Amino acid sequence: MPTLWLVLFLLLLSTLGFFAGRARALKSAGGDPRKLHSLPVYYGLNVALSGLVPALGVLAVWLLAQPMLIDTRVSSLLPEDNIPADLTRDLVMSDVRRVAEGLDIAVAQGALSEAEVDALKAGSSGIRARLGEVGVALGSDVRPEVLAAARSYRALSHTGTLVMAAVVAGLSLAGLAWSYARTHRDYRARNVVERGVLALLILAASLAILTTIGIVLSMLFETANFFGLHDWRDFFFGSTWAPNFRGDSELSILPLLWGTLYISLIALLVSVPIGLFAAIYLSEYAGKATRSFAKPLLEILAGIPTIVYGLFALLTVGPMLADIFGKGGALGVDWMAGATSVLTAGVVMGIMLIPFVSSLSDDIINAVPQSMRDGSLGLGATRSETVRSVVLPAALPGIVGAILLAASRAIGETMIVVMGAGAIAKFSLNPLESMTTITTRIVSQLTGDTDFASPETLVAFALGLTLFVLTLGLNVLALYIVRKYREQYE
Repeated sequence: MPTLWLVLFLLLLSTLGFFAGRARALKSAGGDPRKLHSLPVYYGLNVALSGLVPALGVLAVWLLAQPMLIDTRVSSLLPEDNIPADLTRDLVMSDVRRVAEGLDIAVAQGALSEAEVDALKAGSSGIRARLGEVGVALGSDVRPEVLAAARSYRALSHTGTLVMAAVVAGLSLAGLAWSYARTHRDYRARNVVERGVLALLILAASLAILTTIGIVLSMLFETANFFGLHDWRDFFFGSTWAPNFRGDSELSILPLLWGTLYISLIALLVSVPIGLFAAIYLSEYAGKATRSFAKPLLEILAGIPTIVYGLFALLTVGPMLADIFGKGGALGVDWMAGATSVLTAGVVMGIMLIPFVSSLSDDIINAVPQSMRDGSLGLGATRSETVRSVVLPAALPGIVGAILLAASRAIGETMIVVMGAGAIAKFSLNPLESMTTITTRIVSQLTGDTDFASPETLVAFALGLTLFVLTLGLNVLALYIVRKYREQYE
């Protein structure tokens, strides 16, 4: 909340700076804007941006650095002999942060006063009960060293927040004053503002690139730590996925990779024909009224949250398939043991991918020049022959690219697989059996309070890096196909 008020304060200052800079420029020109080097709005923007952009930059860096510095400081206050043998320092710090945040919430809601916080005694059930009243659940009573560290954490956080507010507000006021003092009719405000906006655009583009690099590097470092603890040959060439946090784990990616590709294949078998046929109909046969109604209705599927698809798989599609292929079902066979299966997840995921395939294919088909259709029809071909022999071959590279992009989306799906496919890692060709994927195992390995020091936890980063390389390869292949062959029809 203090950060929000600080941002609003900066926005208010920059707004006032805009009008003040604009008024000063006009005053220096005797009220005649024609005597100004730039339009009056540029003088106002120059003052506003000078007070806003540097302050927001410092605020962003401060918000990123402060928690890490406080964690390091508070962690150093915890003696090694106060950390229980069954816990690590990271897990103790997690408890410290949870207690500190709970105390802040309790004080903010009026459930506790600062005096009452100082009077709390560790080891009593009162802390746990009081924090539970404000929605902060603790697994056990608060130990003395955790309460002391939580108080230090709160004190450092509050001090850091006050210093941050003072520094950011002072920087904003200094920027406004400096820019306001330089404002006069001959000042090249337009050039300065345009260079500033260009710098912001470059920064935005650089942040996207640097974020991607940071994600890849973080996965690389943790993956290197994993291979330092676990044999890489078992990971890439083993046949069993059996994590055991007590040791002797078998962590092979191959069963997970098989489940991922198998479910994605079924999803594509569902989505590609339906999505492609829908795109052909909407672009080549449907009238304007039908298209204006059907296309938005079809694209609504893309806006449905994946958890809703997961519930649909668990409660509707899975039981329906079990009624057909399960014991006592319509076919009288016992091929399906429960509602979760590869087919369940694949069918529902295919439904989710239909708008991806149809929308991309529709845009690609509409991009085929109308002159090619007119030439085919002029030679006596029917509409269906034109679509089959002219339009689809011309749009095929783009359609292949759309299918590959849909495949990368299917490979990265999690919630539908968690609720529709089960959690068994194995090799099987039977689509009616339960399997799992790479993404679901990543979620499973990182669920709960975990210490990133065991192979069973670090394997999630190796799985994530492998999945990243796989989807990146599909995306690069799709872009290559589209760019290489699209030029023939432009």
